[in-house]
Amino acid sequence: MEASVPGRARRGRRRTRAAGSPLSRAAVLLFLSAFLVRVTASVGYLVRLPRSFRLTKDSVKIVGSTNFPVKVYVMLHQKSPHVLCVTQRLRNAELIDPSFQWHGPKGKVISENSTTQITSTGSLVFQNFQERMSGIYTCSLEYKPTVEETVKRLHLKYIIYAYREPHYYYQFTARYHAPPCNSIYNISFEKKLLQILSKLVLDLSCEISLLKSECHHVKMQKAGLQNELFFTFSVAQEHLLKRPFFSTLNCLSTLVEVSSLDTGKGPKPCTDHNCESSRRLAKAKNLIERFFNQQVEALGRRAEPLPEIYYIEGTLQMVWINRCFPGYGMNDMQHPKCPECCVICSPGSFNPRDGIHCLQCNNSLVYGAKACS
Repeated sequence: MEASVPGRARRGRRRTRAAGSPLSRAAVLLFLSAFLVRVTASVGYLVRLPRSFRLTKDSVKIVGSTNFPVKVYVMLHQKSPHVLCVTQRLRNAELIDPSFQWHGPKGKVISENSTTQITSTGSLVFQNFQERMSGIYTCSLEYKPTVEETVKRLHLKYIIYAYREPHYYYQFTARYHAPPCNSIYNISFEKKLLQILSKLVLDLSCEISLLKSECHHVKMQKAGLQNELFFTFSVAQEHLLKRPFFSTLNCLSTLVEVSSLDTGKGPKPCTDHNCESSRRLAKAKNLIERFFNQQVEALGRRAEPLPEIYYIEGTLQMVWINRCFPGYGMNDMQHPKCPECCVICSPGSFNPRDGIHCLQCNNSLVYGAKACS
């Protein structure tokens, strides 16, 4: 039976020896602080770019169809692809005296302004696309195939959706052996840990926020009843900084959030916001993983006894979480060309909070509804 839980049993024996440790609580905090020095900025990292809409040569210019409405996806506040007022068959054909007219979601004729452009060849292009621009667009094309032939007319329909990248984050959990749950030194340890993590990701413009802290008694095989702190922390993008989290100390987990902070100060090496955020989040993730791994390495080199508070090897876990903003949702069935985009909710649906999907609502008559009304 002992062979089935060797790690836990070994930790239990370590804790038993640590009970009589003469080390002071201050020494424990200094021991933890030492790990910050060992984590260097040269750690390699995986660039995790947004996994949603992938532009191709064909998606830069989008053609219509006489058989069905063509769906077009435009990132919020960005420039749209060129929406052509022709079909694939007519795209490279010679058209005599062509004329184009675009109608917007409310049936109004579209004219050029600061955010909308109609090119000389009839292409519709949006600058700084807004939520309110989402909807059904139609284009009327009149042309002659040859000079001698009569005028032909064509009506094409497009459904243009605003979309956003999901606000995604890494969520970690880790456990520490601890003194009794009612000990004030647990609080001191948490504060020190937060300071260290904050310094660890400081150069990445990230912020550490304590969310909650709990302590539990854990029965260990051949080691009796032990006290453990359960830490959970996340590396998140900047739009999660203002989320309402809570911080309470009870006698199972400390929730910490590592959030990308764009203060607008200093140089920004990547002009693409999503690109830079992904790099910073990925690097913060790797720095945190290395921080905990080096605690294990330091404990392995340490002579007995162990400190009273120490990281329990193998307890660090990570999950990748996606969320959409209110009024947006993912739907790979409805939007197969943009399966991991947070696409604006269509009429008849809504998303009231940062869930993943738009919910059905027959009373919703607008794009981007945040309530069923």
